[in-house]
Amino acid sequence: MCPKPDLSYGELAADISEIIYSETDIQERIAELGKDLSQDYRGLNPLMVGVLKGVLFFMADLLRRVTIPVEVDFMAVSSYSSEARNQGYVRLEKDLEIPIQNRHIVFVEDVIDTGLTLNYILKNLRTRQPASLEVCVLFDKPTKRLIDIPIKYKGFNLPDQFVVGYGLDYREKYRNLPFVGLLNAKILQGNAR
Repeated sequence: MCPKPDLSYGELAADISEIIYSETDIQERIAELGKDLSQDYRGLNPLMVGVLKGVLFFMADLLRRVTIPVEVDFMAVSSYSSEARNQGYVRLEKDLEIPIQNRHIVFVEDVIDTGLTLNYILKNLRTRQPASLEVCVLFDKPTKRLIDIPIKYKGFNLPDQFVVGYGLDYREKYRNLPFVGLLNAKILQGNAR
C-alpha cells in the first residue's frame, strides 16, 4: 500500500484515500506481461481482444510492451439490468471486426471480479473456433469470483474494496488516474462530486 496521492495528479486525486498500486508498480508489471506475451506468441501473430471502455489504458500500455506483430480488436458489451448482469447476461453492443477462426486470441481485460460477464464473452468467442484463447488481466478480484475463469497472464490481485484509476471507474470518472486507489467512502455515499 502507498500513501495518499498528492494533488499533482489533479482534482480527482483528492477523492482517493490511499494508493493501492502506484503508476510505477503498474507499468513495471505491464512490461513483464508484455515480455511474457512476446515470448509465448512469437511467430503466431496473435489477435489481442479487449472490451471497451475500461481496458483502453491497459491495452494501450500493454501493446507498447509487446515486441512481436499483433493485431487488435475490441468488443463492447452492456448489461440489460443489474439483475441480468449478476446472472451473466450481457448484450453485445459492438462485435469484433476481425474474424477469429483459427487465430490465436489473447483476451485482454482490465479487471475480473465475479467472472460472469467474462465467462459469457469467452463462451461466445469459443463458438468462433479460435486456434487458442487465453486471458490476460491486469487486476483480479478473486474474492468476488462466482465462476472459475482460467487466467494465464495476471497482473495484480485487488482487495475487496472499491478502487478506481487506471481504467477502473466510478460513474465514468477516475479512469484517467495513472494509479489504482481506494475511493473515499464519502464519494460512494453520494456526499461529494
